[in-house]
Amino acid sequence: MARVYRPIPVPAGIEVKPGPGNVSVKGKLGTVSVRLPQDTQVKVDKGFVTVEVGPAVHRAMLGTTRAHILNAFTGVSQGYVKALEVRGMGYRVQKTKEGVQIACGYSHPVNVAAPAGITFDVNQVPNPDDTKEQMFQITVKGIDRQAVGEIAAELRDVKPPDTYRGKGVRYKAEYVRKKAGKRAVGTQA
Repeated sequence: MARVYRPIPVPAGIEVKPGPGNVSVKGKLGTVSVRLPQDTQVKVDKGFVTVEVGPAVHRAMLGTTRAHILNAFTGVSQGYVKALEVRGMGYRVQKTKEGVQIACGYSHPVNVAAPAGITFDVNQVPNPDDTKEQMFQITVKGIDRQAVGEIAAELRDVKPPDTYRGKGVRYKAEYVRKKAGKRAVGTQA
């Protein structure tokens, strides 16, 4: 007995080709391939995509597979963007041929290469706090949501934000709660 979830309407300008073990979604920005779990089938009929799961696969994979296909639709039509901020005195970011180079307090600059289908943009932006720290913004763009999120996480892991001074690499809308420190805690008594 196969389980079927809600059909997905295919937007205009997007082509869906089911294959063995994957689904290929092609749009104006490129092509994304979505891997399918074992014993899962995708059918395209009259402008709708239907996901069917056999009895051996857990029911949760229905919604997950459907969400991955919807993410592929968004990726090939609009693309995905993640923005990161690099804050700190003397911290610098520059774009290279392979990706980006981040100088963030280590004895050497850290090079992060851009995988296929991912592009970086680097801009220097004014710091909202009235400090002398320079602030750079790295924008990660691509059509694969997982790849964009993964490379953004790798960039953040280069130098996570410091909880005492707020220096480091963070997502654009990320709030970093600062700690008081030893001196401030000792004088409050």
